[in-house]
Formats: sequence, C-alpha cells, structure tokens
Amino acid sequence: MPATPSRPRSTLLSILLLWLAFYASFTLFTPALLDDADSVHAEVAREMLLRHDCITLYANGIRYLEKAPLLYWAMALSMKLASFFGATSPRNLAAAARLPLAFAVLALALLVEAFTRRLFNSTRAGLYAALILLSSCGIFIYSHLNLPDAFVCLWITLALYAFYRTEELAQSNVVISTGAKRSGETPVLVSRTERQLRLWCGAFAAACALNVLTKGLIGVIFPVAIVALYLLLTRGLKLTFARLRELHPLATLEAFLLIATPWHILAGLANPTQGQPAPFRFINHHWLIPLPTDGNVRGWFWFYFINEHVLRYLNLRIPHDYDTVPLWLFWGLCFIWLMPWSAFVFKATTWVLPFRDARWRTHFRHHDLPLKRRGVLLLAIWAAFVLLFFSLSTRQEYYVLPALPAVAILIAGWLSLGRNGIFDTTLAALESWRVNQRIGAVLLAAGTLFALGSSWLLLRAPAVAPGTDLASLLSQNPNDYALSMGHFLDLTGASIALNRVPLSIAALSLFLGPLAAYLLRRRYREHAANLALAAGAFTFLLAAHLALQNFAPVLTSAQLAQTIAPQVHRQDMIAIHGEYESASSLGFYLQRDNIHIVDGRSSNLWYGSFFPDSPPIFETPQTLAAKWPGPQRIFLWQSLTNSDAQPNALPLLPAPVYILVKSGGKEIVSNQPNR
Repeated sequence: MPATPSRPRSTLLSILLLWLAFYASFTLFTPALLDDADSVHAEVAREMLLRHDCITLYANGIRYLEKAPLLYWAMALSMKLASFFGATSPRNLAAAARLPLAFAVLALALLVEAFTRRLFNSTRAGLYAALILLSSCGIFIYSHLNLPDAFVCLWITLALYAFYRTEELAQSNVVISTGAKRSGETPVLVSRTERQLRLWCGAFAAACALNVLTKGLIGVIFPVAIVALYLLLTRGLKLTFARLRELHPLATLEAFLLIATPWHILAGLANPTQGQPAPFRFINHHWLIPLPTDGNVRGWFWFYFINEHVLRYLNLRIPHDYDTVPLWLFWGLCFIWLMPWSAFVFKATTWVLPFRDARWRTHFRHHDLPLKRRGVLLLAIWAAFVLLFFSLSTRQEYYVLPALPAVAILIAGWLSLGRNGIFDTTLAALESWRVNQRIGAVLLAAGTLFALGSSWLLLRAPAVAPGTDLASLLSQNPNDYALSMGHFLDLTGASIALNRVPLSIAALSLFLGPLAAYLLRRRYREHAANLALAAGAFTFLLAAHLALQNFAPVLTSAQLAQTIAPQVHRQDMIAIHGEYESASSLGFYLQRDNIHIVDGRSSNLWYGSFFPDSPPIFETPQTLAAKWPGPQRIFLWQSLTNSDAQPNALPLLPAPVYILVKSGGKEIVSNQPNR
C-alpha cells in the first residue's frame, strides 16, 4: 500500500485560522443564549456545578432526565475553568458553555481531513474536506447552539475512521500473506499489526461509548449498523462473521461497556420509580401509556430508554411537545446545510457508486472491490443510513448533521479527482473539468438569481425608523415554533429593512464566489476555483451570523434579564407566564434555579415535576394574584402574543402592574416600581 502523505503545515494552519475566526472568537459571545434548548442546556450544566451532582441532571431545580450527560459535563467543566480564571459573569459563562462544541468542530475538521487524506491518498482532498465541513452552514449554526449533534458527528466519524483503519490492516495482512506464499515462506501475522488492530478496535468501542453518553442509543446503533451493512455488502454473510471474529468482539464489547455503563447504572439508581404509577393498559389494539401524577412516577430507566428512545422514535413520546420536519424538507436540508458544495453531491455519488460500470458491478457481486472503493462505499452507507433512519421517525432540522461529514469527504474526493486521478486513472482530467464547469455554471446561475431577488427585496423594503423593534415587523406562526428554526418563518418583507447588511453580504457571497470559481475553471485552475468557492461559503457564514444576531432579540430573553438584573434580589420571585422554555435564558442570565412557572407545567420540566422532591414553583393565575399585593417583589415575564397570534393578556392581577421593560415581542412586569 502507498504511504499516506502527511498533513501539510499550510493545511493545519488554514484549519486553525478558519476555526478561530468563525468558531472560537466573536461567535462565542454573540448572540446571547437563545430561549429553549440553547439556554436550557447551558442552565443544566450550571446547575450541575451548583449541586455538585454529575449523575442526575437538573433544570430550574427539577430533574431533567431526558438527555445523556456528556455535553453537560463538558459545558460544566468549561464554566468551572472560566470561573477559576475569574470570568464569572453570565456573558462569559455563556461563551464558556459554547466552547466545548467549538473544540468538537475543530477535532471533527482535523479528523475529517485525516480520513479524507488517507482514503484518497491526497493532501488536497483532505484540505477540501476540512474546508467543506468548516464552511457548512448546518455545522456552523448548530455548533453555536448548545445541542449535542456536533459531538455526535465527531464520535461517529471517529468510530468509522477507526473501523477503516482496521480494514487497512486487513489489507496489509493479505499483502503480507500473498508475498510470503510467493517466496515460499510461512505466512506470519506481524505482532505490531495485531497491536494496531486492538488499538483501533478499542478506539471504535470508545467512540461508540462516548456517542451513547452524548446522544443515547443511536450513538452505538449508527456505527454498528453502518459497519454491519458495509461488511455484508463487501464480504457476504459468511465472510462477515469471519471478519467480525477477527475484530476482537469480546474485548471491544468490554471496552464499550466499561465506558458507557457506569453513568447509566448510577442514573437509574439515583432516580428510581416513585409511589405507585398507573399500569399500562392494552385497549382496542393499542397500548395506553398512563400519565404520571404527583408522587407517582416511573423512574429513570423507563423514562430514558423507553420514552425518550423507543416512544420518541415511534412519535409516541410523552409529553408530545415537539414537531417533526416534513420529509421533503429534511432531505432538502442536506443541500442547504452544505451549500454551495452540495451542487457536487450528485456527481460525487455516481462516481463512488458507478452502477453503470460493468467492471465495478462484477467486483461488487464477487465481493472483491479494492480497498479504496470499499472505503467510499462505507461513506455512502454512512450518509444513506442516517438519512433513512430519521426518514422513518420523528426528526428535527439538525438530525441531518451526522450524515454531513461523510458527504463532505465524498465531495472532497470528487473535487480532487482531476488532479490526482484517484481510482480511475483512465478518467481524463479534462472530463472532470468539463463536469465541474457545468456544475459551476449552475451555481453561478443560482447565485445570480439569489442576488437579483435580494436586490429586488432590498429596493422594495420600506424605510424603518431607528430603534424599531424587529418583533413588531414579524408575522406569527406558532404552529411551527416546535421546530428549532420555526421562528424564522415569521420574517416579512418589512423585516428585510432591518437585515439589509446580512442580506447584502449573502447575495454578494453567493454571486461572487461562484462567479470567481467559474472563471477560474475556464482557465483550468481547479484548485483556485475551489478555494474561491470556499471563500464565498465562509462569507455566507458571516452573513448568517449577522442575521441571527439581528433576529436574536426575538429568540432570547437575555436582554430583558440584563435590564432588570440590577433590580433583582435573591428573595424576589421571577416568574414566567407560560412554558419555562419560552424564557429559559432568564434563569441563566439571572443565575436563578427557582424560576416560577405560571400556567406552564409542560415540556422539559413536566416529567421531573412529578417527583416528590420537585420544588413548589408552579403557579396558577389565582396563586399568583394572591401573592401579587404582598411584600415580596415579583417579576413576571410574558410574551406579547399568545398561541393564536393575538395580544396576550396578563393573568388577572390586582393593581398596581408596572411595565419594566418591553423588547422582542416580550415584556417583564412587576408588582413594585424600580427604586
């Protein structure tokens, strides 16, 4: 086998500088943590430090049993280190909470570069893969929200990279054995190769275990199922079992269990069933899942494994507080999250799966594809399995992300094909140049249309007075807010006026990047063309960040928290009218874990609230009205629109009611004026 080229210093420097610029600098601090999952997860990590409990997760003082712990451990450790160096303000702690995901993206970019460089034996392919990944709009957006999916991408990539290394070792053994037979010697397995095999099997097990501690059972289901499908397609049933026996299955399983099991056992023991929950009933050919009641609730094992994994996959989870992305949009997001590189995905797919090639079909049927061909087949199975798995279940926009590293590697392989002649030495560079030029023309046409449409919108957008609240210009689509990006459907033509800068930058990036790439391809400068396309993609990320920052006042209550913070004392009551998630950033930025909830016992706090140790934080309009005239100062948050997009009414409260701050379609009122 040819030696794998080492990573050039220029590639390493490029990755580090781009990561620092887009993932580990200003984007850590802006925008503020968003309401819902972003701030809820940061608050869970903060409360982990307050309670000195890394087994049971808590949010707002209530057991938060639905998530695996690794993301929260990483955020808590990051915030602990920030506090050690004196960075204790909520703003600094929010940046510290985002830092582990930023490092996960850096590790993922370096790993994808190494995987690609090794698979295609090309330093340029490795560079392209890293650029595609770092400029991915999906990776960029969701690694700046405190969601675990960047970690999931990292662990699944590490697991499959480790498995591919075992395939390389198997190929080396075949070469050694063949050479020994030809020379008349006895074939001998080199002990160094055996040690390497054990090492990579252990790395596969560790990656699966860390993925389970990040996202639950899919952390092991994905890599194991992908490897199983790969072995069946490349070896057949009999040789698959033979190959599995070579991979030290018992030792690999032991390593997996050693890492993954302890927390699960401890979490189950720390959160047992309470009281006497109602039994399940089977009526009219359907299982009825009884709801918990105060003090009568099933423990962590049932809730985490059955409710959060099995029932969620079947869309039967309780409470049903989530939505699912339409299937057409879910698949379409693969192209959106990887634009403009997704324009090459169809050609890359037909290149790695050349079903029209009789020679390839013969090798495939006889299970004797060359190692490199098997490697790209592994990537194709990886991407397809993730997408098909979630196509059959509930899904959010970011569930696409675990497939993106595989797609990025395949596209990078195709882009480096003309120069390196990878796989098909008979494929002329001229042919790949012509194909890429046609794709470039399509990208240029699409970018031109986007630029023209953006220009039309900017010219027609009405002038907006300085200081106008963006929320006053938006429509309301409450039925879509269970989606992670549902609020962006509220954008209207009038709101474009407040987003002139990001829209202009986006239009220029999607036009000038493809234009430069197209002109360079016409001059046979493929590498320069790809770098120009990358420059346009990174510029688009800047536009996306600016747009998110402009939209943030609608998505976060941080600015409200910062306004009232000088007036809030420990003995005061902070209350949210509605679900905790609708204003969860209040808890983080006010550093409170006892926020009261008015008419909002639902969503993430719902199940844990039935445990006997749940704090008495749930209010009704009547109990709040009884407390309002008392000596305790109350700060009440509420949205200015309700679920029917009509003006929202405060609970019936005795006077006086003082409006303290109003912004982003939200307000905070109090029973006492500011002093």
